[in-house]
Amino acid sequence: MLSRVADSLYWMSRYMERAENIARILDVNLQHVLDLPQREPDLIRKLWTPVLRSTGDERDFYARYKEASSETVIDFLTLNQENHNSIVKCVTAGRENARHVREQISDEMWEELNRFYLSLQGLTVKKILKQGADEFFKHIRSGSHLFQGITDATMTHGEGWDFIQVGKYIERIDKTTRILDSNEEVLQPKKDDHDRAAETLRLAAILRSCSAHSAYRRVYVAQIEAGKVLEFLLLNQNFPRSIRFCTHELDGSLRRISGAPEGSYSNDAEKLTGRLHSELSYNGIDDILSRGVSQTMDDIQRQLNKVGDALYRAYMYFEVPDLTKQTQEPASKQTQKQ
Repeated sequence: MLSRVADSLYWMSRYMERAENIARILDVNLQHVLDLPQREPDLIRKLWTPVLRSTGDERDFYARYKEASSETVIDFLTLNQENHNSIVKCVTAGRENARHVREQISDEMWEELNRFYLSLQGLTVKKILKQGADEFFKHIRSGSHLFQGITDATMTHGEGWDFIQVGKYIERIDKTTRILDSNEEVLQPKKDDHDRAAETLRLAAILRSCSAHSAYRRVYVAQIEAGKVLEFLLLNQNFPRSIRFCTHELDGSLRRISGAPEGSYSNDAEKLTGRLHSELSYNGIDDILSRGVSQTMDDIQRQLNKVGDALYRAYMYFEVPDLTKQTQEPASKQTQKQ
């Protein structure tokens, strides 16, 4: 497979997954804000700041807006054309990457992605809020789910499909770690039950931001607790958005691309992913808490960045020949090449 094809499939998948994740985070946080008994600006800003941190856009946001409110954050993360992480820009970038590899994807994939892209044109924040923001965010999530389902059902599960899986799972790990890191204060164990109701609401919001609330309640029947939420989203081996599950699937996809058998590796991306999966498999929640939530998430982020760099070196990056060196070669040597 050509490196440009692998690159486009990878980023098409990442952008579509990113659009869904941002829509879910915005929807959950907006509902949380609307449920507040009192909506003081300071409290609202405090609730929206972790959202901006989880998308990595806090600095860019405050360079354009004076304060974090429901309207400004939704505008920035949904429609802003200057924000490369906004939902509209993600879907646009996903469609553009799909166009570059039109011959590699199925007709159904292209038709659905094109339909999804066109449905987002001409929107404004006022239109979204007037028609119901929850319906809009549901549309984004459903569009992403439909595209992923069509991809699984209509595309040959070969190298191209595996690059799509790699992009999807790297993006999921990235967003889950960012969500946990930006909510470190809530996830730290408490010595008392002060304001337990408010803490439970915030923990439930974290779970819903990862589509994990229902799955969590089936595993832990008791009241929502910070340590169990952290354990579920980080170490659960069966939940599709936990970091451990995504790392396992990423490891499998990388080895299918190279043909390396389980337990071995053929490039740095596979070595780093396998090492990260082993660490998650043999770590317990006590180990995580002793290191600290923020430190653990930072470590995973650094390892994930290294995986991305190694992936590019192995499959998507090719060195442009230095023509100046060729022109400086002896004439006799150039003749031999001809």
